[in-house]
Amino acid sequence: MANRKRHSSRLTNPLVRENGTLRPASWEEALGRATGGFRAAVDQHGPQAFGMFSCSKTTNELNYISQKLARTVYGSNNIDSCNRT
Repeated sequence: MANRKRHSSRLTNPLVRENGTLRPASWEEALGRATGGFRAAVDQHGPQAFGMFSCSKTTNELNYISQKLARTVYGSNNIDSCNRT
């Protein structure tokens, strides 16, 4: 892969909001917060509050895993991979 020059303001680590400001965080913390937010929405509003888009240009296997995550973990059938071209 070609060595590309990166812009100085490019994000290289996840950020999380704390007391109204963004701060750097580990990937584990950022992903934990994201999944916690998904779970809180589902717990409060039911599984139909969760939805997922999957890329139509990815493999069938990754689309399959995405729908399994939405259906088995969050209990939602709201998944679309935009495979209608």
